[in-house]
Amino acid sequence: MRRVVITGVGVVAPGAVGIKNFWALLTSGRTATRNITLFDATGYRSRIAAEVDFDPAAHGFNLADTERLDRVAQFALVSAREAVADAGLTEVLDDRPLRCGVSLGSAVGCVTGLATQYGLLSDYGNTWAVDHAKAADCLFDYFVPSSLAAVVARDSGAQGPAGVVSSGCTSGLDAIGHAAELIREGSADVMIAGGAEAPISPIAMACFDRIQLTSPRNEEPGTASRPFDRTRDGFVLGEGAAVVILEELEHARRRGANAYAELSGFATYSSAHHMTGLRPGGQEMADAIRAALDEARLNPVDVDYVNAHGAGTRHNDRHETHAFKLGLGEHARRVPVSSIKSMIGHALGAAGALDVAASVLTIQHSTVPPTANLHQPDPTCDLDYTPLFAREHRTSAVLSVASGFGGFHAATVLTRPRLREAA
Repeated sequence: MRRVVITGVGVVAPGAVGIKNFWALLTSGRTATRNITLFDATGYRSRIAAEVDFDPAAHGFNLADTERLDRVAQFALVSAREAVADAGLTEVLDDRPLRCGVSLGSAVGCVTGLATQYGLLSDYGNTWAVDHAKAADCLFDYFVPSSLAAVVARDSGAQGPAGVVSSGCTSGLDAIGHAAELIREGSADVMIAGGAEAPISPIAMACFDRIQLTSPRNEEPGTASRPFDRTRDGFVLGEGAAVVILEELEHARRRGANAYAELSGFATYSSAHHMTGLRPGGQEMADAIRAALDEARLNPVDVDYVNAHGAGTRHNDRHETHAFKLGLGEHARRVPVSSIKSMIGHALGAAGALDVAASVLTIQHSTVPPTANLHQPDPTCDLDYTPLFAREHRTSAVLSVASGFGGFHAATVLTRPRLREAA
């Protein structure tokens, strides 16, 4: 079987743009949640979010670019460019573009640009404007999520398989898993893969306000995201992007590329149960964990660290704890687990990709990032959730999971490149 390694990483995250800044934020335990500045959130139940401090001009975008590209597309481009440069991939893209593809995940796509255009073209649902000339030339790009893959493909020159996976909060992890399968089956040698999201907008915040899943801890934004804590009261919406370069192992070896990690296993399932509800017991996520470990040819005891979904909602955190116990058995009580959403919020479709980036860096540095704000552990979340402080811990295999509305559950296993023998 063709094996897949990660040779480049790029990140745009709340509180940290670039992989060095991202890792520094995660290991410090600092949080990036603040009062919303991207729009006037007066009147909303939750008025806080984890925003990216992002100056388009500082990343090479001129005024025409910012008018044409939605914020999420800018995030995708910046993280993809960093990953391509980190992997030293430019020559490969120039010489063999048909063997290089793009696979991105996004739950809501260009929601900010699309909502703005809707407001310009209608009086919010009553009458559509007759003068369609008011529409932006880039309205179609906002309308179709596939535009995110298209803009990264054009920018990088990748002419192989390209597309966007939209499976809610598992989108980023699913996009990376799909990209790995394309390499394994021989459809590509290199994939620019990850997730991007910029959902901090009136319409998105209203969605989560309506079902009361975001934290209303408006007076203490820095402490609002508190996965696995008994006082948790919802997740904090985030934004950002993470892109990894997936490459066939022998292809990477021939060009002397550095391999951060090997993507050794992946699985994704649907519970077919309910849009927001979860079946009791965590069986579906446990199934994904076991399938990913089987593909990686690893046992639960081989897992050194678990990067949890850890959104910070009461039901999800308990469900996930059950899933770890089912999927990992007794080893679940011995392995360190943490949620980086405690620091950077929940970036929906980009969350799984940000988790993969964090997992790769955990392997590289053998340091487990903490779960911030975990002062009073929930007795029903009784695993080692690495509270408050990063921990040095030899890490050769990481399990990273994602869960999302609609009943989606995904798991991936990342290992040091030589942990497994060739098939």
